[in-house]
Amino acid sequence: MPCAPAIASMSLGRAWVHALPEKLARASEAGFKGVEIFYEDLEYAAKSYGEASAENLLVAAGEVRKLCDAHGLTIIGLQPFLFYEGLTDRSKHAKKIEKLKLWFRIVRTLGTDIIQIPTNFLTENVTGDMDLIVQDMVEVADLGLQESPPVRFAYENLAWGTYIDTWDWMWEVVRRVDKPNFGCCLDTFNIAGRVWADPTSVTGTTPNAARDLQDSIERLAQTVDVRKIFYVQVVDAERMQSPLIEGHPFYVEGQPARMSWSRNARLFLYEQEKGGYLPVVNIARAILKDLGYNGWVSMELFSRTMSDPDKAVPFTHAQRGITAWNKLCQELNL
Repeated sequence: MPCAPAIASMSLGRAWVHALPEKLARASEAGFKGVEIFYEDLEYAAKSYGEASAENLLVAAGEVRKLCDAHGLTIIGLQPFLFYEGLTDRSKHAKKIEKLKLWFRIVRTLGTDIIQIPTNFLTENVTGDMDLIVQDMVEVADLGLQESPPVRFAYENLAWGTYIDTWDWMWEVVRRVDKPNFGCCLDTFNIAGRVWADPTSVTGTTPNAARDLQDSIERLAQTVDVRKIFYVQVVDAERMQSPLIEGHPFYVEGQPARMSWSRNARLFLYEQEKGGYLPVVNIARAILKDLGYNGWVSMELFSRTMSDPDKAVPFTHAQRGITAWNKLCQELNL
């Protein structure tokens, strides 16, 4: 099928200024066909019933499903299942598995079959031992295969991941897990944001940005099995006017600079007037054209602008997102 545009729930994961029903309505009106749902949005909705208990989370999921159905929106998946792989405290690992069983019930209620797992960015009580990481992922994949219908997992490399921070390392995990329901989510920000960009640099880029990215893109097109790409996220980001180090407005002590940058300053594609500068189209071309990917493409955005109480924010963000998608379709002849 042709690439279908989708837009993520407009949640920062720390503030819910605009109600989910409003965001879904504006996304649908703009022409989007699908959404990613954030677990934090469900928690927020569940608390309106008293507390974020399992029962209330399932009720909230049912309400979100009804809203999406009413707006003609497919729920692509639920994210993010955080801080899972490589935990050295195996009792905490066991608790994550118990939580996953609730997530299975939630995705079934939502009518989707994908759970996204971002790479772990804890700095304590976590290991980069690939054998353990693969073992952990095999465990969730096997559990997902026991569900009816089976649940798929989209593993995503975060540019600030403690050990798995590039698509290459992420793909090595996917390759070694070797399960039909274990694949990946490729994100243009996390690819360019690690290999090409550096928000702590005066130039905004890494020392060998152009060559490193070109090499990375060529490897990706030659290496990744397109059948293992469960969905794609396309997004840009602002170039920092000054290095994102101590003293910068986005600086948070103990938090990776790329994470602070990601949470505050992502942009939709083709927004150079707002400071966008990542080579997103080059990466998108490698995935959507060279690899021949033709599934869901999400305009995922995190930005400080989402905390703006202006009631027009859901509308303007949805319009910006669909404009970016339409321009990309035109440029790549999708």
